[in-house]
Amino acid sequence: MRLLVLGTGVMAKNQLTHFSKIDGVTVVGAVDTDPDRLSAFADKFSIEKRFLSLEEAIAWGEFDAATNITPDRIHHPTTLALIAAGKHVLCEKPLAENYPKALEMTEAAEKAGVINMVNLTYRNVAPLQRAREMVLAGELGTIKHVEASYLQSWLVSRAWGDWRTESTWLWRLSTGHGSNGVLGDVGIHILDFAAYGAATDIDHVFARLKTFNKAPGGQIGEYMLDANDSFTMSVDFANGALGVIHASRWATGHLNELKLRIYGEKGSLEVIHRPSGSELRGCLGEDAETATWKEIEVTPVPTNYQRFAEAVASGIQPDPNFRHAANLQKVLDLAMVTERERRELKV
Repeated sequence: MRLLVLGTGVMAKNQLTHFSKIDGVTVVGAVDTDPDRLSAFADKFSIEKRFLSLEEAIAWGEFDAATNITPDRIHHPTTLALIAAGKHVLCEKPLAENYPKALEMTEAAEKAGVINMVNLTYRNVAPLQRAREMVLAGELGTIKHVEASYLQSWLVSRAWGDWRTESTWLWRLSTGHGSNGVLGDVGIHILDFAAYGAATDIDHVFARLKTFNKAPGGQIGEYMLDANDSFTMSVDFANGALGVIHASRWATGHLNELKLRIYGEKGSLEVIHRPSGSELRGCLGEDAETATWKEIEVTPVPTNYQRFAEAVASGIQPDPNFRHAANLQKVLDLAMVTERERRELKV
């Protein structure tokens, strides 16, 4: 697979460390509107072809697939251009800023017959995959209740950088710069974590969003800090289970932690993922009588990057695809409507 990298920021470097280890994958070009950033990235990864616009790269055309790592609002036009050129696309999450745009991208990819995949990176978490297998196998019985959280602390810590001075973080706090806040940034991750792990879809949603004051006048330079910082969400799942999902950037002591608890009539599971590692615990069978939780061993799973490369080679569409991400975006869009209207909505 000849791969084009569209966008050369922090996540691009992370992706290239994975793609560079996959046999049969060659990174043949990189695109960025910032010439200095582009040069530094291409030099670091020894990429010969460098383009300041996607149009230039498409005109050149010597690539099979692209990984789209541009800011959220740029996903829609650039992905449509790649699809029109007949290129396979791995797109960073969220697929688009809203459901109509995400649906347009989905339908375009399906009509063109290109491999389309969204980089919901926590599908790489082996305990999540194992939890889903156990749910589908009926080991927990009927699922009754689900809890999921995504906790970050970069608004109270400089562990990832100083959000007060670095554009990498500031744009994520500003709707005027294309951000839908923590709901748009990590909401899709935790919704997928919850629904995929519990092996069901979200059916109804009611959400509350909160933007906290972070600077005098709510502004730093050109950035109006008006995007939401925290959300809480109550959901109904299609299988009848009730769910509680929340996320915050103010979670002091949690650098980047996802947690999922699945409660069934026969037992329960807990998945925890942190930068230091992941784990799966269960309370099953007779252990339910004593509330005894035990760690469950899991085996590694292929990464999204490996599965994308395999899909391009085989022509078999993988999951999570654009349609799945578009459906999650619909939930996120409705969550914002429920905040404004203070009422539950059916997905």
